[in-house]
Amino acid sequence: MNTRPRNPARPALTALVAATLVATGAALAYGPTAHAANVASLANAANVIATPDFSVIAQQQGAAVVNVSVSGNSAAMAQGDDDGDGFPGLPTRPMRAQGSGFIISPDGLILTNAHVVHGASDVTVKLIDRREFQAKVLGSDAKTDIAVLKIDAKNLPVLKMGKAADLKVGEWVMAIGSPFGFENSVTAGVVSAKGRSLPGDSGVQFIQTDAAVNPGNSGGPLLNARGEVVGINSQIYSRSGGFQGLSFAIPIDLATQVKDQIVATGHATHARLGVAIQDVDQGLADSFKLDTPAGALVSNVEQDSPAAAAGLVSGDVIRKVDGQAIVAASDLSALIGQSRPGTTVSLDVWHQGKAEELHAKLADAKDSQIASNDPAASKGKLGLALRPLDPDEKLAAGVDHGLLVQDVVGAAARAGVEPHDVLVAVDSIPVKSVDQVRKIVDGSKKAVALLIRRDGNTIFIPVHFG
Repeated sequence: MNTRPRNPARPALTALVAATLVATGAALAYGPTAHAANVASLANAANVIATPDFSVIAQQQGAAVVNVSVSGNSAAMAQGDDDGDGFPGLPTRPMRAQGSGFIISPDGLILTNAHVVHGASDVTVKLIDRREFQAKVLGSDAKTDIAVLKIDAKNLPVLKMGKAADLKVGEWVMAIGSPFGFENSVTAGVVSAKGRSLPGDSGVQFIQTDAAVNPGNSGGPLLNARGEVVGINSQIYSRSGGFQGLSFAIPIDLATQVKDQIVATGHATHARLGVAIQDVDQGLADSFKLDTPAGALVSNVEQDSPAAAAGLVSGDVIRKVDGQAIVAASDLSALIGQSRPGTTVSLDVWHQGKAEELHAKLADAKDSQIASNDPAASKGKLGLALRPLDPDEKLAAGVDHGLLVQDVVGAAARAGVEPHDVLVAVDSIPVKSVDQVRKIVDGSKKAVALLIRRDGNTIFIPVHFG
């Protein structure tokens, strides 16, 4: 919503030229015979540091960037309560928020973030020429944070799609959006990194930039120096709530895939392998006799899952999927999550000290029942994989009872529950076993309140089953 993208000053060009010449030790010859060489040297230096003409890009592309205003009640917009009744005991009030979006077809298709329109009852799109339209949400995908809107208009300006895969670290990029409601604001920076994974269940490998992005920029385009869309600004990392040099955009390649599914069917699908995984550090690499600390270590395999059928077991390390290297566990999550259910993938696996190749036919993520040492609570209704705490974990968490959240999907993930949280109580009932949680959840038709212990703090998180 308007609180997201979730929750250095640059020298003048002339000064930068001078600094570059000094820092790189540019050798300028003296005398008339060296004049041409000096000119060429200066020209080459200027070419190296020249920035795109962002004014041209803004003038050509800004008209296709829109302001998105949404309204609803506070409980629905915070938790996606589509029936508008909120949660028992939680007060509701009218709520308005703003984000950004951009036009991708002349007849009014618009891309934005799913969190911008999450739970909204009314969506208004405002163009740069100040015309306003009521928008219909064709569909949204919380996992990738993509939503598609439609307005009733013709002959609209559109943005040209680029390829995020072609971006290079250090390349100039520009963001356009409505930070804090200031419409069509332009900021610029460089690509800081690619393939960034963030906490949560999204599986998106983000583009990290230092282009200033603030609340209200959500859903706006990230453009390359050719004026092509390469990403959708979605999140920031901040301790203040505002921009601190770290912003993240969803690659447009992924957004386009999701958009095509939403336009065709009204929703997007994601595949599931059925494993709980973790990163491989140097210690684990040494233990498993791996040459490098890379891959996704399988810590648990869901019963009757594609992974189980393929022969994966706890302790296997997945190193490639269809020939694509897996460096971190998040790489596997992204590759599988972006695949279609029913696809068969080849897995290069390190199994008990030797390499093997396995094949798995992926299932639909919506049918996930994450495995754990005990059965997953509520058979996927809640979306938590839980296990009892051992004595040391109880001591570390400062509790005498509770269950460790091993993994989280679905309703619990959307509500904000995270792996490694400690579940202390459900609807104020202290919990000590997975079966106890399942019984409480199965007896709740609409929502439950989870008491969570995290980083020394205890918080209630309402989880809606809609």
